[in-house]
Amino acid sequence: MLRLGALAAGAPAVLGATASPALAGGHGHQPSLVVGHRGASGYRPEHTLASYELAARLGADFIEPDLVSTKDHVLVARHEPEIGGTTDVASRPEFASRKRTVLLDGISVTGWFTHDFTLAELKTLRATERIPAVRQHNTLYNGLFPVPTFQEILDLRKRLSKELDREIGVYPETKHPTYFRELGLDLETPLVQVLRRNGLDRADAKVFVQSFEAKNLQALREDYRLRAPSIFLTSATGSPFGDTTTYAEYLTPAGLRRLARYADGIGPDKSQVIPRKADDTLGEPTTLVKDAHAAGLKVMPYTFRAENAFLPADYRVGTDPAAYGRAIDEQVTFLKTGLDGLFTDQADIGVLARSAAYAHV
Repeated sequence: MLRLGALAAGAPAVLGATASPALAGGHGHQPSLVVGHRGASGYRPEHTLASYELAARLGADFIEPDLVSTKDHVLVARHEPEIGGTTDVASRPEFASRKRTVLLDGISVTGWFTHDFTLAELKTLRATERIPAVRQHNTLYNGLFPVPTFQEILDLRKRLSKELDREIGVYPETKHPTYFRELGLDLETPLVQVLRRNGLDRADAKVFVQSFEAKNLQALREDYRLRAPSIFLTSATGSPFGDTTTYAEYLTPAGLRRLARYADGIGPDKSQVIPRKADDTLGEPTTLVKDAHAAGLKVMPYTFRAENAFLPADYRVGTDPAAYGRAIDEQVTFLKTGLDGLFTDQADIGVLARSAAYAHV
């Protein structure tokens, strides 16, 4: 099933052969990267080995796992520590008593949490599609795939790099690092240990460690001596948890220069690169890409998705929220601002958009 993933996804398998374009663009005239957001989450339930493998086969340069901790301090890939919406745990009577309410970064969340399960217990669960109303096709795979560990993802990366004859990068995110640290399950220690054990804690490694908490990245660089490149993720509003500096302040020219002391790039919400107008159509680019490049930082925004529900109004086709719109055109428009890469749920579309954007450069 996994090896036929590209065909089963309804996308041309041959696209994987075009993953390393000769055309250049973006900061430092390097090819813009295609990051498989949670794998190929447009085609498979997110954060599964099946999703990561398909992303690589469709041409992604990097696969992106969100990392959380189990009760026995093993890093696994889930979008959030709460797993009621991404696994079959709610249908498992043996775990009914594990459901509870926690304060997650100041927000009350009810459900089942990875840190209440040992790895052995978590491995008995199976992944489910997180947004079935939009991605009904992905529900075909509900119940098939287990929750992977970070090490299993790196093992897959190594195997696919050899098989596809190109190095697949890994783009791990520390999810809610302050929350896990307060539980006595810090994400930094096992993350750095696993990267070093796999020979990936190097400045030239095909790795980007990302976080929405700037202080987390600063600690990784200064206290944990992380040598692999890192990316500061930003939201269109608010501030990192426990941080008095807003995301908007971090993205000023002065803020970007400060970030460059311990980060190698930023991962902004795509609306911070090109905002939408009041009528939900796409507006004009901001100066963020230029400002970040002036500070020596790469820019790789999130998240590009093909469905109308996620597209600007002028890039939608028809009225069905789950139908595909003009996703290639949207990504081309963004890539022409000089991005160093982008996060996409459909890696094959990202590869096509990259080729189209730089066809005449």
